[in-house]
Amino acid sequence: MKLPYYFIKTERVFHPFKHYSWLLVPLIAVGGLYYPKLGLLLLPIMLTLMLTGFFTGKYWCGNLCPHGSLFDKLVLPLSPNRKIHPFFKSTFLKTAFFLFYMGMFIRRLIKVSALWGSLAFWDKLGFLFAVNYLMPTIIGLMLTLFVNSRAWCRFCPMSTIQQLMYKLGKTTGLNRPTDRKVTVADPNLCHKCGRCARVCPVQLAPYLEFGPGNQFDNEECIRCATCAVNCPAGILSLATGGEAQKLPAAGRGRRRQRIVAKVETVNTLSDDVREYVFRFVDPAEVAYRAGEFLLVKVTDAPEAFRAYSISSANPEKTKVRITVKKAPGGYGTDIIFRRYRAGDTVELEGPLGHELVVNEKVGKVLCLAGGIGITPFVALVPEFLARGEKTAAVQLVYGVNRENEFLYDDYFRSIAGSDERLSYRPVVASPAVGWEGDIGFVTDVIRNMDLADYTVYMCGPKPMVEAARRLLRQKGVAEDKIRAESA
Repeated sequence: MKLPYYFIKTERVFHPFKHYSWLLVPLIAVGGLYYPKLGLLLLPIMLTLMLTGFFTGKYWCGNLCPHGSLFDKLVLPLSPNRKIHPFFKSTFLKTAFFLFYMGMFIRRLIKVSALWGSLAFWDKLGFLFAVNYLMPTIIGLMLTLFVNSRAWCRFCPMSTIQQLMYKLGKTTGLNRPTDRKVTVADPNLCHKCGRCARVCPVQLAPYLEFGPGNQFDNEECIRCATCAVNCPAGILSLATGGEAQKLPAAGRGRRRQRIVAKVETVNTLSDDVREYVFRFVDPAEVAYRAGEFLLVKVTDAPEAFRAYSISSANPEKTKVRITVKKAPGGYGTDIIFRRYRAGDTVELEGPLGHELVVNEKVGKVLCLAGGIGITPFVALVPEFLARGEKTAAVQLVYGVNRENEFLYDDYFRSIAGSDERLSYRPVVASPAVGWEGDIGFVTDVIRNMDLADYTVYMCGPKPMVEAARRLLRQKGVAEDKIRAESA
């Protein structure tokens, strides 16, 4: 059985120049062999990367480098995207290759300099640059096709020059106003899912190395923003030290803690969905609220967790229930499905999340769920109804692709049958013949609803949440009455 791979291929091109800078590679590396003066384009390139290196570290590598553009935009789909071997990341290789490359370049430059003042000088100089530019093109492409698209970048001489210039910028302190590093808004909000490490082109692990100012101070970081764009919690950004100090620390003072628990039971709800009940061991009791979520550890090296909504309300606070849907090719869910059995010890962290926690002032509630996003409502709906007259109405709209994908359907039908305040509306996007319920998406169901005085709680796939949020705004639902979490 082939196991899901740790590193993920994802979009890495966010700077507009990076979309087209790859064109300079064939222009200089190949065109310069036939029209040598094209090689002189490397002069402004080298000056620019040195300047950007001084002020912004390896920003050039991640956003402007023509080779980086070639590897990330065009060749990445062909790369196996394997783990970069420690040798390629070693100081020994970086130093040795830098000395070799620069020694070869300077030796040839001395020979060319003898032609200074002649008509042939500029052609010879351009040819020298073109040949030197061809080397990283060939080596980089080979490494991309057989190892990883950014393996070359770990020992590229131009990358080393940027790093040396960056050290100079830090030593003088002149780059503080411009040095934008990967920054976490608050470490307490980090899910420790490792997504930033899994998508990082040069295979760094920001979530394990946040230091002073909640910043990732690793000189190998290429500032490409891939980790920030892919962060599930949306708490990563590129910021200077001054900007980092102004970020709101929303997670401070929360009850997050390390928890040792045992798997009490594992219930199979469908082929790809399981329900796990954990009994707390240390501490023996954990105070949590419906609508919060817990982190479940999946690996120790590197330490990584997965976030799951709590689908139970346990008054004794001695155990908790979560529901896990196995994602196709999912690294974390595959480990949970293969590893955790009744009686196993597991490490948790939490509780976290305030988006879906019950607001005691809410009278009318609209709950929108998509797929596995129904999980938090298993505990939330009974909690809303338990408030008695404070809760006037609860409408639950639950959407899936096919009717056999519903979870806890009998559970919600039973509650709706015993409490008239709950209106339960299951909706199917692609139903089989004979389905008598709503057809379409959750947005189709709520489009004609009167949502005056309603507060909306929603959880589901990101596209569903975004589409529902847009529609709710169009219907005049205030932003402070929309509480959402992606499943």
